[in-house]
Amino acid sequence: MNLNVETAFKIIRMMSKSAIEHSWLALPKPYPNADLRLFCFPYAGGSALIYRDWWKGLTSHIEVCAVQLPGRGMRLGEPPFTRVEPLVDALMPVIMAHADKPFAFFGHSMGALISFELARALRREHGVEPFHLFISGRQAPSVTDNEKTYDLPEQEFIEEVRRLNGTPKEILENAELMHLMLPLLRADFQLCETYTHAPGPPLDCPLTVFGGMQDCVTPEELDQWRAYTNGPFALRRLPGDHFFLHTSQPLMLKVLAQKLLQQLHATARK
Repeated sequence: MNLNVETAFKIIRMMSKSAIEHSWLALPKPYPNADLRLFCFPYAGGSALIYRDWWKGLTSHIEVCAVQLPGRGMRLGEPPFTRVEPLVDALMPVIMAHADKPFAFFGHSMGALISFELARALRREHGVEPFHLFISGRQAPSVTDNEKTYDLPEQEFIEEVRRLNGTPKEILENAELMHLMLPLLRADFQLCETYTHAPGPPLDCPLTVFGGMQDCVTPEELDQWRAYTNGPFALRRLPGDHFFLHTSQPLMLKVLAQKLLQQLHATARK
């Protein structure tokens, strides 16, 4: 088969677009007929694997799309982002390519920050918002934290990572694994610690915030998220420390499924 130059370039662009989208998203259990896509964003040092079992606690109406950021998993050879803005710019076309049906965002800690700024950028640039925004384990943007840990000396930085209690002891005590993990962790911490919130109009989508009962993020800091939406707001605190999304996963997924299904049914009745 002979192809002219224009057709050849069109095929190359389509293949490139497909490859880019594939690299950004992992679908643990594809549901082509799902009513809604749930894009899940990882915490610092985390990957799409965090969400590999989430489909088991949800429903076939909801397709879990775990976001794989550069610097981890199959994208280990790619440099991780160290600023929120360019990461959001890179994610927007990925989300828009899958905006043919309603979509919701879930983000924990660093992922909460990314999902929030991505929701704002999508509305600003494309006039679309998530069906629902789930924020987990992160204080509201109005709460400022001037502490900088990403550039600490190596041992002090490792102690900070240990304090957060989200990295398995086996990795922390393995010098070779920590040598591999440190550049990614520093980049993710830098992304969070250099973030500056730019004031703007509230979102209109429903916003549900999760917090851990033993987490250092206080209920007051979580409650301040209500100022960032004109839509319904809910705050749920679950047993556990900063990584309660693992220890309280069944309960969290139950809440997620209930809220999304109720909203889908309410939308269908309109």
